[in-house]
Amino acid sequence: MATSHSRVWQRATVTESDALTPGIRRIVFEPQRPVKVEAGAHIDVKVTIGGATDSRSYSVVTPSDEGRTITISVLDSPQSRGGAAVMHALRVGDTIEITQPVLDFPLRIGAARYLLLAGGIGITAIAGMASVLRSIGADYTLVYVGRGLGEMAFVEELRREHGQRLVLHVRDDGTPLDVATLVGSVDAGTELYTCGPIRLMDAVRRAWIERELSPANLRFETFGNSGWFDPQRFVVRIPRLGFETMVGTSETMLEALESAGLEVMSDCRKGECGLCEVRVLHLDGDLDHRDVFYSERQKDARGKICCCVSRAVSTDLGRPGPAVVTIDIS
Repeated sequence: MATSHSRVWQRATVTESDALTPGIRRIVFEPQRPVKVEAGAHIDVKVTIGGATDSRSYSVVTPSDEGRTITISVLDSPQSRGGAAVMHALRVGDTIEITQPVLDFPLRIGAARYLLLAGGIGITAIAGMASVLRSIGADYTLVYVGRGLGEMAFVEELRREHGQRLVLHVRDDGTPLDVATLVGSVDAGTELYTCGPIRLMDAVRRAWIERELSPANLRFETFGNSGWFDPQRFVVRIPRLGFETMVGTSETMLEALESAGLEVMSDCRKGECGLCEVRVLHLDGDLDHRDVFYSERQKDARGKICCCVSRAVSTDLGRPGPAVVTIDIS
């Protein structure tokens, strides 16, 4: 749960910007006023995309300097909705508006053991937790999963800091993660914190349920541009309002509805709170559920959708035109 979703905006100046991998850039901000940063927190950043002002969320990698600086790392990928390109273009001396750190993914101190699991850029949310656990002498293991070492940020820093507590699983090196084996090693006193692509977290959650482990000991954070399918254009209709619009590949259904002047209840915009969930009346295509309610949703996979992150897709390559989802909103 978030400590607060009330955003307080302030200007911040870029003091460092450097490439960690071909697709990941590390950016350090100096806010006008020092801010308290806790492990698992993120900031929202105002960006201008296509002439419109929007916001994007980025995990704070490491708290430092008593809040005088904030470090994030941003992945630019084909699934990005434009924010990553804006962030990658920032240079030292540029200014931008950011919020105070918001804690939606808190680390609970006091568990017997901890298992931290990061998939790809998910390491940005997990690295700070590992540092805290090391500083207090906790029993923890940090598992970091990626396609190739050249695409995985902070590996050498993590090796120096955590030594044998760091376990790497690199697909291209022939050491992919076996989720069932990993979760099978967990006992009832272990809390698992994970951040990464939806496929990884879905596998973790399924294995966790099969082991009948406590749901309270599984904690996760996702990013809304991580889905089962590449983003596609699709049509959304609301018959009760006589409304229809096209949702582009670089926008969400929620953003498209808001741009058309419709009001939809929402909060986190990351598929975590469920407030923006709408009823699906008819579907011509399939749904790409990108929220973190997927295990429960398997009972009614085509009946509801979190419009802040999830999408409609056409999975039939021979079918002409985009998918069409007909919904109703409160």
